[in-house]
Amino acid sequence: MTKDHPALNRRNASSTATSVARRAEALDALDSVLPFDRRDFLAGLLTDDDVATLRHLAKEGIGENSLRALASDLGYLEAWSLAATGQPLPWPAPEALLIKFVAHHLWDFSKRETDPAHGMPDAVMAALMAEGLLRVKNGPHAPSTVRRRLSSWSTLTKWRGVVGKFNAPGLQSAIKLAVRASVRPRGRKSKKAVTADVLSALLKACAGDRLVDVRDRALLITAFASGGRRRSEISALRVEQLVEEEPVPADPRNSDGEKLPCLSIRLGRTKTTQADSDAFVLLVGRPVLVLKDWLKRAGVTEGAVFRGVDRWGNLEKRALTPQAVNLILKRRVAEAGLDPQAFSAHGLRSGYLTETARRGIPLPEAMQQSQHRSVQQASNYYNDAERTLGRAARVII
Repeated sequence: MTKDHPALNRRNASSTATSVARRAEALDALDSVLPFDRRDFLAGLLTDDDVATLRHLAKEGIGENSLRALASDLGYLEAWSLAATGQPLPWPAPEALLIKFVAHHLWDFSKRETDPAHGMPDAVMAALMAEGLLRVKNGPHAPSTVRRRLSSWSTLTKWRGVVGKFNAPGLQSAIKLAVRASVRPRGRKSKKAVTADVLSALLKACAGDRLVDVRDRALLITAFASGGRRRSEISALRVEQLVEEEPVPADPRNSDGEKLPCLSIRLGRTKTTQADSDAFVLLVGRPVLVLKDWLKRAGVTEGAVFRGVDRWGNLEKRALTPQAVNLILKRRVAEAGLDPQAFSAHGLRSGYLTETARRGIPLPEAMQQSQHRSVQQASNYYNDAERTLGRAARVII
């Protein structure tokens, strides 16, 4: 067996570093989609062909959220392939590799207790955790996550101009069996809802006069009051979507009484609406004043509404990413003395519906503001509120 040559090792390390730097530079073209730290991280995982594919997708006009999700899934898939096979992803992937991916991520928790070889191997799990790509040890993935990553894998395969095996009967059968075996309780995107009392605590946490405080107040109250907007919608919100409306009565029963300022937000493309949709939601009263205060203080007259503020208090041109919206909420949660692990940006959405249920606002009226399409999904939050406030659980107290 030949020994490794020190000079050769140095050249290989230098070549690898050069390749990573080259890919990071190529990913700079996606700076509006990928945060800087995420860009460098992906450059170490992706291949040159991966980066070329992402850049091609960006030129084709794929939506920023879709491209961001594809890049994230591709980074995970490449890391998994290296850990599981020692090689980058092959294009197209053989059916056996696709089934291996399913077997590593969807498995029977009880069977693993008696068979350590069942599910994802410990070495693969350790490698992914070391990269920060796995948070929970010894647990199967959610079926929806596995299906999404397989869908991303299939999409990227098509864009590379090759035919995949994603509709192969063997793979489809493996997915069905694995989903059935990996039954696990479905968790909520945010363990706790950001209801009005929680929102009040968060607003107090950013009650200062710094530009970042003004921004965070506007971001949180706008996201909540506009029906619990998704973090992707808040990060993508532009001044051009804000339309000044006629003041509205503070008391709907008295049209001649006090009037409140009103803005409409034209939603455009969202998770449930198309780009040419005329869907809109309203901001009335205090949220309008807080949002206008931010726009005035920041001097924002066009483009992204919510932008980064650097450590010196200077406004950045780039819009906040959805991840940044989530981090802002968690930081303010911690400053309010609450547990940041229990809340996420989705808590603003669930919290809005929970709060409307507590106040007896009819579900259809709340859904008009939240823009939920599914009555069943929206009513889940109502049911929770009604059960805790109702009489059914208080037969014996």
